[in-house]
Amino acid sequence: MADLEQDEQREQTEQSPALDSPLPGPTQTGRAVSIARLLHHECGLLLQLYKEKESFLSSYSPDGGRMVSPSPVPQEEASGEQQVERLHAALRQCLGLLHSVLLKEEEEWGEQEEDYETLKKNVRHRLEHLLLSTRGLLEGPDTTLEVTPDHQGTEEPDGAGGLFGLKVWTYRVLLELHHWADHAAETLHVFHMERGGAADL
Repeated sequence: MADLEQDEQREQTEQSPALDSPLPGPTQTGRAVSIARLLHHECGLLLQLYKEKESFLSSYSPDGGRMVSPSPVPQEEASGEQQVERLHAALRQCLGLLHSVLLKEEEEWGEQEEDYETLKKNVRHRLEHLLLSTRGLLEGPDTTLEVTPDHQGTEEPDGAGGLFGLKVWTYRVLLELHHWADHAAETLHVFHMERGGAADL
């Protein structure tokens, strides 16, 4: 994580110009929305690539609820800051799950197809950048937020299902990442408008 600040400075020069184009009014909240939307796009690509790689998933519907469960904030009582703080906690759990996927796939199969490996790493870096951005939106003299992976409370494969179980678990993780990236884009856009940002990002 030590080099993330330098990586974030290179964010503006990366590819996908249509999705990564400058926002009207270079605000901190607007930048967070941009990163979240790009993360959602890349999570969708990764999910589709994994489904193409594991063809059995075309007819498979995973059971179970959400894998990531941050502490709930009552909707009627939640401020924008509280919603973003809850989102930040969820994204840390997502990063913990993604790190577990990277580790377990490396242990079982080593390096896989180049496109899949590259996209996994892109999603990881984008998620790390988004955590830095949400931390920047919330941190103050009395607030310090972690940006490291949170493995507490995240579901791990039990090993009983063998390689098939690992593939199903990985699929569920990718679905979870896609869900929370979408939630991040929506939550941060609302927060951006609350801070006086342009609505038509």
